[in-house]
Amino acid sequence: MNTPTPSHHKVKTVHLQRDAYLYVRQSSMRQVLENTESTKRQYQLRERALSLGWISEQIRVIDCDQGCSGASDAGRDGFQQLVAEVSLGNAGIVMGLEVSRLARNNADWHRLLQLCAFTDTLILDQDGLYDPSAFNDRLLLGLKGAMSEAELHVLKSRLQQGILNKARRGELKIPLPVGLVYDELDRVVLSADTQVRETLKKFFMTFRRLRSASAVVKEFRGENIQAPHYSSTGPKSSRIIWGDLTHSQALRILHNPRYAGAFAYGRTRTRRGPDGTVRYHKQSQEQWTCLIQDIHEGYISWDEYQSNQRILTDNAQAFSSDRRPAPREGPALLQGIIVCGRCGKSMTLRYHQHRGQLTPQYMCQRDRIEHGKSNDCQRVPGAAIDQTIGKLLVDMVNSQNIDIAIAVQRELQTRLDEADRLRYRQVERCRYEADLARRRYLKVDPDKRYVAEVLEAEWNEKLRALDKAQSVYEASRERDAITLNQEHTATLQALASDFSAIWQNDSLPSRERKRIVRLLIEDVTILKGKQLTCHIRFKGGTCRTLNLPLPQSAWEQRRTPSEVVRAIDELLDNHPEYKVANILTGRGMKSGTGQIFTQERVARIRSAYRLPNRRTRLRQQGKLSACELSDRLRVSCDKIRRCREFGLLTAHEFKEGNYLYDDPGPGIADRIPQLKRNAHLTAVHTTQEVQYAT
Repeated sequence: MNTPTPSHHKVKTVHLQRDAYLYVRQSSMRQVLENTESTKRQYQLRERALSLGWISEQIRVIDCDQGCSGASDAGRDGFQQLVAEVSLGNAGIVMGLEVSRLARNNADWHRLLQLCAFTDTLILDQDGLYDPSAFNDRLLLGLKGAMSEAELHVLKSRLQQGILNKARRGELKIPLPVGLVYDELDRVVLSADTQVRETLKKFFMTFRRLRSASAVVKEFRGENIQAPHYSSTGPKSSRIIWGDLTHSQALRILHNPRYAGAFAYGRTRTRRGPDGTVRYHKQSQEQWTCLIQDIHEGYISWDEYQSNQRILTDNAQAFSSDRRPAPREGPALLQGIIVCGRCGKSMTLRYHQHRGQLTPQYMCQRDRIEHGKSNDCQRVPGAAIDQTIGKLLVDMVNSQNIDIAIAVQRELQTRLDEADRLRYRQVERCRYEADLARRRYLKVDPDKRYVAEVLEAEWNEKLRALDKAQSVYEASRERDAITLNQEHTATLQALASDFSAIWQNDSLPSRERKRIVRLLIEDVTILKGKQLTCHIRFKGGTCRTLNLPLPQSAWEQRRTPSEVVRAIDELLDNHPEYKVANILTGRGMKSGTGQIFTQERVARIRSAYRLPNRRTRLRQQGKLSACELSDRLRVSCDKIRRCREFGLLTAHEFKEGNYLYDDPGPGIADRIPQLKRNAHLTAVHTTQEVQYAT
């Protein structure tokens, strides 16, 4: 095939031997659908390539980037393909209607220019033909690229300023969270769906009581209350979907100021990464673009919204200023509200196993961690402190327990009634959807079986959902009735008679104890010196100071009680160690580690406290051993044992199977019979010897 003759002085034979690439792009799919003339003009550049000498088979059209912005090459596979072909030297000319069609980013544009200059590739737009290897052409193309980027900035700035101007007046129409809708005049009002409104009110009331998003989720799950949310994808993205409440959904509701009747804009900032992905960064309230309070009706007040934000911040330990987390399951009563009296910083918490139970220890280790100090600022065992604080609260609350019982009973009844009403709303909604599906099925033409089958399946699905919702409602109502009639009624009666019994009840969860403490106490400051000083600051500003003895250390808590040591000392006067262990166990006494006594434990305690053993005590009383008595009586040790068995000698056991004897005195030898050494001694002889001895 003969090479065509170039029709332009910049087009050389080497250019015509390579392919011509036409790049077609529109910034959005709306432009693709509506601005069709621009697309036609871009495709008409093929005629320019034919007139310059390229044949039709050499013209490659790249139009896979339709609907993609030119602000970056990320996500533009067609542009990246074009750059690859240019860098490989396969392109003789690159065509685009405007520079903005190829790129609106100077970095991408100049990289393409540099590659075209290296590979001797021409560039064509609607204004003319350029050789990037020539300085004047490259300068002109660079200016066009700068103007294209500036144009994009101006367009964005105009649109953004218009949006900001409308947002500052609070008139910008943006998507609303579930529970809020626009009316006919584009005013924000509460949702007309009663179930949605009551569920959201229940949500905020529950958080006001529990002060924890996770606790709200658990209570909603425990009471089988479903929460509404919009579908994020699909053709039904504006339809309300009911499902179990999640923690992320609860946080979105609590952080959204629209529920407080406020309009906010600029809560997040977007940044595009090197790979083209958009990242969202949350801004603090001071950095929001605009905030207009009480612009429409809300579910909570602005003051309550601010209070909720402080609670969430305090619950998040990583962002909390005073390190006051939500009450947890551990037994430490002052978790999160105890302060070091030396440095003024919050004290942390550690648990230790003591006698099978978790024992708290409060410690201030901030300086050791941050400044590398060798010791903690303070380290205080917490069991005695918690017990004292609990007793103080019992003394304070006991005089007002009847009013508290009445208030708690009313609150429980209100909560149960509200939860029952929300569950019944769910049943009504399922019944309505089932009836609607039934009516659709009955209206279908019987001849259209393919339609009737789909509607019948939908009807059956709605009936199953109704049956499930009805079962959950009935089971939950029965459970609430049992709980209120038995458990809570008994608890409230006991509370009215004796609050201390409720406080000391092991079935009361530690989390509830901590919530009671936080309702009454702001914080507790601990200062450890010759004694332990506790400064208690109550809600409302009242303060009280308690002076407590220093808590026992771990080894002191494991030390054997003094009454046990005294009992061992007394019992060793009359009993060997294995009998002492049995007697102590029978009395219900235990060692310092909470274990029952054995002969080995009694021996260790006796040795640790340097108590004389049983044999030493007997020797001090003049008791004789079997060998000493054998020498004195001139009989064998075996005969001494047999005399002890027949009661002829008084023996004292000092160890299992070992004895010491009283001094028998003079004349005992005449009263001891000449017992035969024969191993086959008969019972008759034994009886005679006993009679003779007596």
